[in-house]
Amino acid sequence: MKRNILLLLLSLAALLAVSCSRGTVYPIRWNYISTGLQSDEELARVEGLVKVGHEHGLNGFLLSAAFDQIDQKGEDYLRRLYHLRDLCDSLHVDIAAGCLNVGYNGGLLSHNRNLAEGMPVVDALFVAGKTEAVLTADPAVGIPNGGFESGQDGHPDGFSLSDSVADCVALDREVFHGGQAGLRIQNLESAEAGSRAGVLSVSIPVQPKRCYRLRVWIKVEDMGESQPFGSGNLRLTAIGAGHQELCYRNIRDPKTSDWFEAEVGFNSFGNDKVEISFGVQERTPGRIWFDDLSIEEIGLVNVLRRPGAPLSVRGEKSGVEYEEGRDFAPVSDPQMDYDFEHDGPGIGILPGSRIKPGERLRVSWYHATQIYNDQVTCCMSEPEVYEIWSRTVPLIKQHLHPKYYFLNVDEVRVGGTCKACADRHLSMGEIIGDCVQKQVEIVKAADPNAEIVIWSDMFDPNHNANNRHGDNYYLCAGNYDKSWEHLPKGLIIACWFYEVRDKSLKFFSDLGYRTFACGYYDADNLDHDAAWLASLDATPGALGIMYTSWLDKFELLPAFGDLVSAPRKHTAGPLPGSK
Repeated sequence: MKRNILLLLLSLAALLAVSCSRGTVYPIRWNYISTGLQSDEELARVEGLVKVGHEHGLNGFLLSAAFDQIDQKGEDYLRRLYHLRDLCDSLHVDIAAGCLNVGYNGGLLSHNRNLAEGMPVVDALFVAGKTEAVLTADPAVGIPNGGFESGQDGHPDGFSLSDSVADCVALDREVFHGGQAGLRIQNLESAEAGSRAGVLSVSIPVQPKRCYRLRVWIKVEDMGESQPFGSGNLRLTAIGAGHQELCYRNIRDPKTSDWFEAEVGFNSFGNDKVEISFGVQERTPGRIWFDDLSIEEIGLVNVLRRPGAPLSVRGEKSGVEYEEGRDFAPVSDPQMDYDFEHDGPGIGILPGSRIKPGERLRVSWYHATQIYNDQVTCCMSEPEVYEIWSRTVPLIKQHLHPKYYFLNVDEVRVGGTCKACADRHLSMGEIIGDCVQKQVEIVKAADPNAEIVIWSDMFDPNHNANNRHGDNYYLCAGNYDKSWEHLPKGLIIACWFYEVRDKSLKFFSDLGYRTFACGYYDADNLDHDAAWLASLDATPGALGIMYTSWLDKFELLPAFGDLVSAPRKHTAGPLPGSK
């Protein structure tokens, strides 16, 4: 009898558990909204998105609203922020404040542009005149046949290209920028898929740890809707040992059908030889011409001036370390924009300087750079970075009272290269882990009850925390392998790489972290979101999903809200660490 009663009770408990699981709705059902709150019209747009999301079951949103610059905002911005905050309070909609950006750091750099991560230039040669020392290339560099004047079988001498696109590349003696010939690429629709279309390359010697600028003239015709500019389709880059790309710059749209000049800069790192590569990355219609490809060593472009990025000037023969303010004028780049289309300053020689006219100087410094269109990474080792964050986070708490703080530590593509980082003798995984630990301490000091969220990629071995980019992740001094070992506990991890969603969710769940998914990603349907939900259902500690549009495409937001707010069967188990 007792056995039958016990079995009955167990059956009832099981039925109750299944019934409850079928009614589960994930607690995080968010939208991603990016805004500068620069006008009342923009505020109305944002409020409209909040209301639409709320009407369709969404209960929060990640707000990217320049919070790293909140101490620089005026009364109109704060008025709009308060209005948005009050609306969300009335609707019981949570706000996650996107802040403490590392990989895309315009907010922090608005306080001090010198806080960008720096890449080293060592012993560049400057020759002193009476009032100024100027850079002298050492050794001289050049690209043989960069004007494409000579060639055989219609192809330029000295350049390599794959057989799959050989018929698409030809010398053109009727359309050219300089000299008597240019290089034409056409008929790329017929190129083999995955062949990198019409890419040519040439290997040249360089000096390690120097800064160089590549230039090429380009003309395009009838490329249609292939989005050649800003998308990375047209590329000009340098490649070092181990196939490491040394510059990641997309060629900008020149708004002209005539010839235009494209310029990119790169640091040679430890390479004494680089492969200069240019051309069209994808199969595309139309015709593209290149001409007058050149390289030059450049000086103090984007020179950084902060304690962790020192500048030194010494006599080549004497070894004397000259003093800034005594022997030479303070050095800075007034045009510093992290790009390489301008020239850097010379070194002004002060009256009474120990530097003599004609003296050869060896100058070392650190320079900032951009990734792709406008990405600039901050230094994770410079103390001033954390001083600024320690001022801005309490203001976020004061003006917004968010329940969640979302740490924007994603795609950190430059790091570990300045003196502040190198002197720590830490791996990139340790550096980024220490950075996040400090960020968490800053948030908790301002708001002890805060929930803290972070993007997954830099701590995920299935994503950017591995060696799939080689020994160096982009322009970092190493990769982020084992970074997860230094990630603070208690965070919520926002997983966003759809193709490895199951591995990523399981990885962080097994480590005891709570997770949620970043879905949609500007797709034309919600198929991926349904798949994300299935993956979340199988993950202990999964909290929900976010509608994530980088292109402000919100047409599917209502349908997304309906999908993720419907009761679902969820049998993945309890949250990590729960009893």
